Amino acid sequence: MTDRPNLLYLHSDQHSAAVVGAYGDALVQTPHLDQLARSGVILDACYCPSPICVPSRMSALTGRYPHENRVWTNNHILDSAIPTLAHAMGAGGYRPALVGRMHAVGPDQLHGYAERLVGDHGPNQPGGRGADHGQLSGTAGPSRVSLTRSGPGQSAYQVHDEDVTAAAVNWLDRYGVRRRAGQQSEPFSLSVGFMLPHQPFVARQQDYALYEGRMSMPRTPEPFSTDLHPHIRAWRENCGIAAVPDEEVLRARTAYWALVTCMDRLIGQILQALRANGLEDNTLIVYTSDHGEQVGEHGLWWKQTFYEDSVRVPAILCWPGHLPAGTRCPRVCSGLDLNATMLAALDCPPLPLSHGRSLLPLLQAPQTTAWDDIAYSEFCLDSAGSGGPVTEDGVVQRMVRRGDWKLNFYDGQPCQLFNLAQDPQEMDNRAGDAACSNILDEWLGLVRTGWDPSLVRQEMARLRADLPILSNWARHVQPADTCRWDLRPEMDYLDTGRQ
Repeated sequence: MTDRPNLLYLHSDQHSAAVVGAYGDALVQTPHLDQLARSGVILDACYCPSPICVPSRMSALTGRYPHENRVWTNNHILDSAIPTLAHAMGAGGYRPALVGRMHAVGPDQLHGYAERLVGDHGPNQPGGRGADHGQLSGTAGPSRVSLTRSGPGQSAYQVHDEDVTAAAVNWLDRYGVRRRAGQQSEPFSLSVGFMLPHQPFVARQQDYALYEGRMSMPRTPEPFSTDLHPHIRAWRENCGIAAVPDEEVLRARTAYWALVTCMDRLIGQILQALRANGLEDNTLIVYTSDHGEQVGEHGLWWKQTFYEDSVRVPAILCWPGHLPAGTRCPRVCSGLDLNATMLAALDCPPLPLSHGRSLLPLLQAPQTTAWDDIAYSEFCLDSAGSGGPVTEDGVVQRMVRRGDWKLNFYDGQPCQLFNLAQDPQEMDNRAGDAACSNILDEWLGLVRTGWDPSLVRQEMARLRADLPILSNWARHVQPADTCRWDLRPEMDYLDTGRQ
């Protein structure tokens, strides 16, 4: 069937929906994403399955929640027997290819992809040799050093993404050559994974200069005090961000906006290759991110929270002739729904046990399509860490957004309840409001549907018990990384720190 569509799936890391021109940011320069949005549909309320890398990505791949995949932290390994988006595309007659970031942990670095060009920068195995960020050591994690060592310079992640872009452009060019020669009749499925705009908050001078002196402070400052939610207070304290000087805030935010612009430029190169090879008209293009970035909002940085800047992601879909151009969809959805949408568009089999719902009927006929405005997200860390400093009891949390209301459930701590229509900045916690008691009870029931925090803790403890064996095996055996990009310490530097 030569009339079946192609798929170009662009997936970034840590991109806040608030930092895109098409989403209302008047400062950021994202001309290519903005043009994609003008040609397609913007999803205004799309949520990540988890506000941390590996769990979010593995959920988006499988259509299953983290507690079903048993992937809650960046150390957890997705079972290779669980079918993924790539498996379903392969079963549907495509030969799915991946260029760049997937962030899978364990020996399976394909999870259904037929080929993978340019891998992740980190070790394939738990306990493998970590990346050496040279002058920027420590800045890729949730630590204050990522703010103190911010500014103009170079992040290895940008170098990685330039390599990814070159490989993706070459892949499309070669496909175009074969197609024009009559040697290629089957449609393609190409996934492209970027590292940007993930910290280090370091960007090359040409991009940094676009925002230097023009950057604003966060719109929702939240001073460190005893009034903070106990988890948020402990997180800020443990990460060293109880108080951050304005100069650091502005410098890190300036670099983040610059990294977004850099990523947009790279995406533009890939979209240009698509057009140059005459592939644009029959290609579904999907852009999204694995989670957001706080960039100082609520006094927080990175992700790892259920605030909108962290858990809501940009999502743009463009499919000429099939999706209405220049439209917005306000309905609540998630990365699991994007999975189901891509499979439906490609006429591939749906994933078993997936919670994803195809958005195609909603986007094509919004007035007549029934849709439940609901999305879940989970954030769980055990005492072994992985993803940030945690207490001995770990962290077990789940969010549900339904309609205008969002509940953040913290096991063993008070909840947060926000009405996003009335309070989009999430400054008014209504969990203690007697007038909202019925809403609170109903949303607590939603959070606990099919999810038991005590079982999550038990299963994470079992996985924690396995981890020392797996990590020590990797340290001593030193198995070859089957798919790894060669990050070098000299790729990371601040201009002021160069020798």
